[in-house]
Amino acid sequence: MGGGPLALVFGLSLALIVLWVVILRKLAFVESCRRVGSARRPLSCGRMRVLLVLAFFSAPLAGCSPEAAMAGDPAAIAPEPGGPRLQAGDKLKVLVFGEDRISGEYEIDPGGDISLPLAGTVKAAGRTKAELEKALATKFRAASLLDPRVTVDIASYRPFYVLGEVQKPGDYPYRSGLNVLRAIAIAGGQTYRASETTVEIQRAGERTMKSYPLSADLPVYPGDLVRLPERYF
Repeated sequence: MGGGPLALVFGLSLALIVLWVVILRKLAFVESCRRVGSARRPLSCGRMRVLLVLAFFSAPLAGCSPEAAMAGDPAAIAPEPGGPRLQAGDKLKVLVFGEDRISGEYEIDPGGDISLPLAGTVKAAGRTKAELEKALATKFRAASLLDPRVTVDIASYRPFYVLGEVQKPGDYPYRSGLNVLRAIAIAGGQTYRASETTVEIQRAGERTMKSYPLSADLPVYPGDLVRLPERYF
């Protein structure tokens, strides 16, 4: 549903107005109970006070729940355009047409670079395969290589990691097209305590874990840390 932040603010404002109208009406009822002072109505009034307090504090929290936050961010589970971005530890197969002395396998070093003849040191981490192909072609062209045709493929990805409420936590080889449900299945499936609605993932390059809806639409990338939390109810 469109509208962005303005629509969200409008919706929250409208909800607060409705909540205050309900509270004012209930307060009027509580006051009437107090004035009557019957044997049974004080108990009803006391219960009403409790309900009012719960309503007041639960209404703002409802809009701050992880499910509500995740439902409002469909881009969070969209696959990365151009495929997973390369990171340190990935092994690449670089093919330069007609240049056997350059073509070969290269590993991205901890600094995020690869080193090739003629091209020298090239930043690879953070780029897609297509972006790296263009960067290498530019380097080769600057080194007087005429019309370089460069193809970059992944020889092997970094592993991904699964923790939390799974049967076999640990690291596993990455497979192309992996989603979070398959990642959990590879780790032996979930335990009886596992959440059935939420999963946490820390992407490569991120410092904190983020919550996502547990869905087959949620991709897992090389180097991801996947944690299946415990459910509370």
